[in-house]
Amino acid sequence: MSVCLVTGSGGLIGGETARFFAGKGYEVLGVDNNMRSYFFGPQASTHWQVERLIAELPGYRHHAADIRDQQAIDKLFAAHGRSISVIVHTAAQPSHDWAANEPLTDFDINARATLVLLEAARKHCPQAAFIFTSTNKVYGDTPNRLPLVELGSRYGLDPAHPYAANGIDEHMSLDASTHSVFGASKVAADVMVQEYGRYFGMNTVCFRGGCLTGGGHSGAQLHGFLSYLMRCALEGRPYTVMGYKGKQVRDNIHASDLVNMFWHYVQAPRPGQVYNAGGGTHSNCSMLEAIALCEEIAARPMQWTYQEENRVGDHIWWVSDVSKFRSHYPGWDYTMTLRDILEDIACKTSERKS
Repeated sequence: MSVCLVTGSGGLIGGETARFFAGKGYEVLGVDNNMRSYFFGPQASTHWQVERLIAELPGYRHHAADIRDQQAIDKLFAAHGRSISVIVHTAAQPSHDWAANEPLTDFDINARATLVLLEAARKHCPQAAFIFTSTNKVYGDTPNRLPLVELGSRYGLDPAHPYAANGIDEHMSLDASTHSVFGASKVAADVMVQEYGRYFGMNTVCFRGGCLTGGGHSGAQLHGFLSYLMRCALEGRPYTVMGYKGKQVRDNIHASDLVNMFWHYVQAPRPGQVYNAGGGTHSNCSMLEAIALCEEIAARPMQWTYQEENRVGDHIWWVSDVSKFRSHYPGWDYTMTLRDILEDIACKTSERKS
C-alpha cells in the first residue's frame, strides 16, 4: 500500500489531507505534536482533530514527533522507505506576531525542520511527491506597492494594472521588502523546497497559499482570521480589526479545494514548481465584507473594534492568480464559494461545541 506522510496532520490542511488520501486508499502517517496550543493557547489545540482522525480513518497512524527532531524523523522515514509516495508538509509556526517574540523557534520550525524533512525524503524515498504549504507572505509587503484604489468597503487594484484581471502571479519579486520574521522563515523553506526539485531532481512543489480556511480550522486571534472571525460572530466574542480601515482584501480557499490541487500535482508531478494558491477572483473579501457576511450567517451583530496600527508586513490587497496551476492541471476547479466556506466554518464550530 502506498503511504502518504502528513506533517501537521492535526491542523486544517493536514487533517483535510489525511482524510482525502485515506479515501484514495493510502496508508496515512500523521505527524503532529500539537505545537499550535503552545503558539496560541489551549483554545487552538489540534488534539480534537487528531482524535477524530484516529477514530475515523482505519489506515491512519499517528506519530507525536517534533519535525525539528532529525533522529525521530529519519527513523520514521526509514521504517517505511520507498512505500512513502507522497509527503505533504503542512506543519509550521504560522503567525507574524508570534514569530517576532521567538524568532529562533520560528525559524527552527519553519525553515530548518523543512530541510530535515527534505533530507529524510532524499535519503529514503526520493521518488515521492514532496508538497510544501508555503505562503503568499514570501512576497513580503511588495503587493502594497501596487496601484491600489480605495473603494467603499474595500481596496481594489487600478483596473489598468496587469494583475487586475486575475490577481497576483508567481513572477512577483521576493526581494527588497518587509516580510515579517514569519515571512522570512517561510521564504527560506520555500527556496529550499524549490532547490531540492531543481538541484536534486525531486518532485517538490511549493503552494503559496492565500487564506487557507474551512470548518477544520482551529482558528485563533493571531492566526486563521476567517475561522476566528466566524467563531467570534457565533459566540459574541470581541474582535479587533488591525489597520487599513478594515478594507484590506484577502482571498480565501477552502482546505478541500487546496488538497484537490495537491492530488492533481501528485498524479503528474513537475519538479521544483511554485504555484500561488488561494481563492483568487473566485472567493475574496475585505475585513468589512467578511464581518458583514459573518453577521448575516450568525444572525447577530458582531462586537468589533478598530486598531489603527496594522501588522508588520501585512498585505493591503491580495488576490492569488491561479492561472499557472490551471494551465498545468486543467482538470482542477473550485467547489466552494466564500459563503460556502463561512457556512461550513459555522456548522463545524457549532458541532464541536455540542
